[in-house]
Amino acid sequence: MRNELLVKTFVPAANIAGYRVCKHGVADNTIIQSAAGPDLHIGISTYVGDDPSNGDETVDLVMMGIAEVEYGANINRGELVTADANGRVVPATTGDMLIGRALESGVVNDIHGVVLTLAEKA
Repeated sequence: MRNELLVKTFVPAANIAGYRVCKHGVADNTIIQSAAGPDLHIGISTYVGDDPSNGDETVDLVMMGIAEVEYGANINRGELVTADANGRVVPATTGDMLIGRALESGVVNDIHGVVLTLAEKA
């Protein structure tokens, strides 16, 4: 289930898998996968077929709306989520930056919809 309202193209500063939470890279217009709950998440990567880190590729990032994302833990629908060390969503805890709210319950490695939120702390 997805309803992508704002999708922007970025240059990956490192390898980015599909359906992962991302944050800004060091340079303008670059992104990297988020690696922890407190990271300042900006969106979720769409499906990525090849390794985009060779500099010739770009990655589309869903920044508003409903995006499909890979679960990194058991998640209940309605739960607030953030990123784990691999850029997958997990339940948010106090101090984490939110990426959104799960629309569907699921388990590790499932891909489900998440309503994206502006970056705010849990």
